[in-house]
Amino acid sequence: MKFAHIGDCHLGGWRLPELRELNFKSFEYAIKRAMSEKVEFILIAGDLFDSAYPPIETLKQTFRLFKKVKEANIPVFLIAGSHDYSVSGKTFLDVLEKAGFCKNVGLFDEREGKIVLRPTVYKNAAIYGYPGKKSGLEVEDVERIVLDDSPGLFKILMLHTTLRDAVGNLPVKAVDEKKLPKADYIALAHLHIRYERDNRVYSGPIFPNSLPELEELRGGSFYIFDSGRARRHEIVLKEVVPVTLEVTDALTATEKILEVLEAYDLNDKIVVLRVYGTLERGKTSDIDFSKIEENVKKRGAFSFLKNTAKLHMQEPEIKIASTSSENIEAEIIEKFKAKNESRFNHLIAPLMSALKIEKQEGETNATFENRLLGEVERVIENEI
Repeated sequence: MKFAHIGDCHLGGWRLPELRELNFKSFEYAIKRAMSEKVEFILIAGDLFDSAYPPIETLKQTFRLFKKVKEANIPVFLIAGSHDYSVSGKTFLDVLEKAGFCKNVGLFDEREGKIVLRPTVYKNAAIYGYPGKKSGLEVEDVERIVLDDSPGLFKILMLHTTLRDAVGNLPVKAVDEKKLPKADYIALAHLHIRYERDNRVYSGPIFPNSLPELEELRGGSFYIFDSGRARRHEIVLKEVVPVTLEVTDALTATEKILEVLEAYDLNDKIVVLRVYGTLERGKTSDIDFSKIEENVKKRGAFSFLKNTAKLHMQEPEIKIASTSSENIEAEIIEKFKAKNESRFNHLIAPLMSALKIEKQEGETNATFENRLLGEVERVIENEI
């Protein structure tokens, strides 16, 4: 028996167009590699898409690729993940299935307090699946799972969840792996890690799904199970160059960063710049990241990302006279304005109001970020 085990594709998830395209190309690489290895079938253990409603261009690309797989007579079996899962049950996974490009194997019944998974039989394999859900809501369900009998067949169980022995003592919802039903191979996704224990395997992501993952993982992975053994295949289509630098003076930081970057070969690389520290002089806005990005791109970099989450200004000592919670925010703003003169100070209040919007139920991080940026842009356009 020979099959591919893929998961956590998150197609359409990156906001930067070049990384969204690279994410898809990584998925395409895995599919074409599986086809060239002449696998009997392909498993996708959840999060094919980054949301239940991915961008239309991503859908077009995905449909074209699945069409090629179908023409090669290689069936695709999948389950929904925590990202492409929908409480309503309506997602583009259904559209793919109705087009005949794949089969959702998340089939089950509730019987006497148990969740009984029904098999999808293909040749000598019985494939079972249970979908991932938002906020780990599938964890308690997974521990109630039993498999409908399929004697004499190779049992494959697909899950999109967190296993306790994969996360150790971290305070997160997790499935006790000892409570999983017996299967010959358990194809897992959801945790973007390397994990192979007994017959349990996490595929890893096809492509890093965030800036920290780009720094840590540098690439993606998937598995091909062949003659009783799962072999890991790495996917590195572009090299990642992570650069971390401490900054205390924002006024000289731009040149300092450019000087550090000069030591690296950036051609066709993904450059991830992480700047941290406490600023003793200047503000974060004094660092000319546009100039840095322009320099990096002129040197042939494929993509440039920056992270300033751990770059802080020294906390100003502001004495608050008001004891009313309603007036504290306004008083802090006025005192800040007095100590930090700027022609942009009039934007503080409307920007703070725009930044108060909350992430909606089922909204992906990328969609929320785009909506938040839209609100900020609207404020700036109206006020300047």
